[in-house]
This record gives sequence, structure tokens and C-alpha cells, in this order.
Amino acid sequence: MENTVSPTKSGVLYGVLFGIIMILEFVVSYVLDIDPIKNSSIGIVMNVFNYLIFPILFIYIGCNNYKNKLNLGFITFGECLKIGVSICALAGLLYGLFSGAFGLIFPEFTEEILRKTKDVMLAKNPDMPSEQIEMALSWTKKFMNPAIAIPFTIAMFAFLGLVYSLIIGAIMKKENPQSF
Repeated sequence: MENTVSPTKSGVLYGVLFGIIMILEFVVSYVLDIDPIKNSSIGIVMNVFNYLIFPILFIYIGCNNYKNKLNLGFITFGECLKIGVSICALAGLLYGLFSGAFGLIFPEFTEEILRKTKDVMLAKNPDMPSEQIEMALSWTKKFMNPAIAIPFTIAMFAFLGLVYSLIIGAIMKKENPQSF
């Protein structure tokens, strides 16, 4: 009988770590009053880390951990997909739940974001009609609702995990010659 280890074991660990890092980044930026809306360079750096560097890094580390420490040096393409999607979906779940809870605990945070968004929109386009501004703000407010934001965050991160896992899986896969 073959002893198999689930890829989820590697995915859960790194998914939780990725989620905690994004939560800490959120808390630190809030406590230090770092505003990624008004300071677009900070926003760009945060987005590059959260949507590009961290997912690729944690998927690679998760797949490498599974391949070398849990599965005797072998990993299939499908196992890479499972690991990557589970890492990113779990991180998205943790981050979505935290940001949803944060918005419910501190409702002034949501209003502050809407106010800052309106200020940036007016600064970039002072001739924008008020109806267009209100429509944009209403959509922003809808997407900040936890019932929409949490599933959307999970789906978005799961999709990113899928895309990055396809690439990493194609590079890292090493089939066990004894399996069929």
C-alpha cells in the first residue's frame, strides 16, 4: 500500500502565512496612516507584493516543500495546482474575513475610504459630473460590503493562484516513474 501525503498539508501552512502577512500589512498601513489611495506609489508597491510577489513566492515555496519534504522529490502538475489554488484561496479568505470584520468594527474606515476616493477622483478629473462621481462611489461602497467583498476576494486570489500555479507547476513538475 502506497503512503500518500495530501498537497493540502503544504497549502494550508503557506496559505495561512500569506493571509497573515497581508493582514499585518493592512494593520501596519492603517496604524501608521499610510494612505495607498492618495500616495499611489505606496499603493502600487502594496499591490505588486500582494498580487504578484507574495502569491508566486508562497506557491513556489509550498510546491517545493511538498515535492522535497513530503513527497520524496516528486510533484505532479495537478498537485501544484491544488497547492497554489489552496494557498491563494485560503489567504484570500483570511484577508477578506479580516477586512470585512474591520469594516464592521470601524465603520468610519469605510466612510474615510469613500471620502478619499472621491477626493482623488475630483483631483484627477475636476470636470467629472456629480452623477458619475456618485455612481462610482456607490459601486465602491457595494464592493466594500462584506457579503460581496469576501467571496470576490476569495475568487480573485483563487484565480491568481490558478494562473501562477499553472506556470510554477509546468516548471516544477516531476512525475514519479513508479506511479501509473
